[in-house]
Amino acid sequence: MYHTPEDIGKIIQTTRKKLGLTQKDLALTSGTGLRFIIELEKGKSTCQLGKVLTVLRTLGIKLNFDLPPLE
Repeated sequence: MYHTPEDIGKIIQTTRKKLGLTQKDLALTSGTGLRFIIELEKGKSTCQLGKVLTVLRTLGIKLNFDLPPLE
């Protein structure tokens, strides 16, 4: 289970490297800046959610949510 911005950053970094992309490549293909990618991979907790979702989509990473029972 992933619970922290650092966990998400590590997933993004690992996936990016497995795909053979540099941080600059990812920034260009996701329409974000290099600084954003660097900070995201370091686990910066104040990264913009919309941009994070764009980077995840660019890498092919899918999010799944487990909702609590709503009764």
